[in-house]
Amino acid sequence: QRGKQALDNYPGAANILIADLSDIDETKELAAKVNALGNFDAVIHNAGVYQVSNELIFSVNTLAPYILTSLIQKPKRIIYLSSGMHRQGSANMEKSSYNYSDSKLHDLILSMIVSRHWPHVYSNAVDPGWVPTKMGGHGAPDNLEKGYETQVWLAVSNDKEARVSGRYFHHKRQDDYLPVANDVKVQEKFIAMCEQVTGVHFPVVPTPWLK
Repeated sequence: QRGKQALDNYPGAANILIADLSDIDETKELAAKVNALGNFDAVIHNAGVYQVSNELIFSVNTLAPYILTSLIQKPKRIIYLSSGMHRQGSANMEKSSYNYSDSKLHDLILSMIVSRHWPHVYSNAVDPGWVPTKMGGHGAPDNLEKGYETQVWLAVSNDKEARVSGRYFHHKRQDDYLPVANDVKVQEKFIAMCEQVTGVHFPVVPTPWLK
């Protein structure tokens, strides 16, 4: 029903694909369907859940973007929806104490992994702010348009400020983030954890030998 509503609102859209991102197999199948459509200019990893079980948060917010990133043919640009709450997150990868803030830190870590390994892809993370969406609630204090304009700008703009990689944005400005996201050991631990749970290998691009 939500898919039909999306097509009704945007009749010019070429296609719509649907999957339950809490299901690893369905998420893998979604990646295959995306690849069947061809190469994309940009992919925005926007899906997320908040006030649900930690297990569901882990599946949708952490594993799904990892699976889709790993299996979808590399686009020119990738944008990950993080959150200012990532600053309260932990990178210890222990599912027993996993929460929403951890998942948003994981999304930031994933964006940095892509930026480091895929030099020909612009990969960035965005804090959309606390905006009045279904997740944010009607009382959210931030502006709704500010909640989506940064990721759209990063996906399509030719501004030099948007043609960057490995950055964290809030309302079209680069912002500070937890330095642990750039820790290579943490990044490799994250990849290993996701590979173990999903069975999906992250396609690292070999670094050419330097003379």
